[in-house]
Amino acid sequence: MSTATPINPRPHVKPAVPLATGTPGDRKPGPLIFLILLWLSLLIAFGVLATLIVTILMDGWGKLSIQLFTNYPSATPETAGARPAILGSAWVIAATAVLTLPLGIAAAIHLEEFADKKRWFNRLIELNVQNLAAVPAIIYGLLALGFLSLLQVQNKNIVIGGALALSLLILPVIIISTREGLRSVPREIRDASLALGATPWQTVWRQVLPASVPSIATGSILALSRALGEAAPLLVLGALVYITFDPNGLMSGYTTLPIQIFNWTGRPQAGFHELAAATSVLLLGVLLLMNALAIFIRNKYQKRW
Repeated sequence: MSTATPINPRPHVKPAVPLATGTPGDRKPGPLIFLILLWLSLLIAFGVLATLIVTILMDGWGKLSIQLFTNYPSATPETAGARPAILGSAWVIAATAVLTLPLGIAAAIHLEEFADKKRWFNRLIELNVQNLAAVPAIIYGLLALGFLSLLQVQNKNIVIGGALALSLLILPVIIISTREGLRSVPREIRDASLALGATPWQTVWRQVLPASVPSIATGSILALSRALGEAAPLLVLGALVYITFDPNGLMSGYTTLPIQIFNWTGRPQAGFHELAAATSVLLLGVLLLMNALAIFIRNKYQKRW
């Protein structure tokens, strides 16, 4: 009888060789130097910002009173206030929101949901929208000035003129943020709605748009907060730096908080500098509230798909 050769259950198995250990990436000199420079730049920026805020608070704390909200600008800092600037900012931002939000959201819906992305015309529009978001603010003031001149508007320092300039400024930002919100909705939501017999417009209106409202609201509030802090486009349009009346309509003259701060910082009296600091604190407070509202809406209503 022949003896059977035993079968090796693991043929050609080589002994395990330990992997070579190298230097971790975060311990190399290059990444360490970059990380140190990054933290150093952040600390410097934060230190400068904190110093600026503390200085403004110390200079303007004594002028933060009800008089700042109720009094009109005056030749003497003891009796001066920022009431017209507060009301003017409210009028301009409200008009900017009415002009910009419907147009920006509608443009974003068309570009993201209905436009043919293969056509060169639509690709050109998308490229221009992205580039316009980085254009300096004063350019939009010049553009609004030229548009009002084309319409033969004699008095350009009116609320609707300032709102037009600020609308041009934040329109690309709102379009981009709205498109990002629409993209965050999964494709399966659209497919399920279309499979149940809904039209593309019904799908967008009843499913996609409500689901992206938190992102749209966040981007819109942040864009409006940027417009609230702008002064250059309004100065190009000839916005008044000294008024003693309340703006009462779209065709009324106006001033805003940044322009009022600009006016008071140019005065030689120390009292006006304190008023400018107090108004800066007020403007910073409004901006922080708007940013906090945007963060609250995003965290509370944003869906996790």
